[in-house]
Amino acid sequence: MKINIDNLTEKELIDLNHRIVERLKFLESMRAHTVMMEFSVGEKVCFTPSENRKLFGVLVKYNKKTVTIITEEGQKWNVSPHLLERPDNSENSVKGFDNVIELSGAFDRD
Repeated sequence: MKINIDNLTEKELIDLNHRIVERLKFLESMRAHTVMMEFSVGEKVCFTPSENRKLFGVLVKYNKKTVTIITEEGQKWNVSPHLLERPDNSENSVKGFDNVIELSGAFDRD
């Protein structure tokens, strides 16, 4: 389907523009969601902000367009899922979270 925009009124052009912008936002949101679902809450991740120093942390929350990361320094970052990586074994684990242990079943009573 082709649209000849030369024949559209200003009102129709504005409406078309709004529809295009909304569609582009939706497509970007779907791409971000797809990448986001590759990572799990509680997973150790890393990312490189603009300072070029790789930060390590734990994914604690999914947001609409970002994920929330708590770094090993205790900082809270909202990060685009496109910037996330899994730390490889040579980069050590997230230092601030090495002492976290699973407690499921630890308090069950007989």
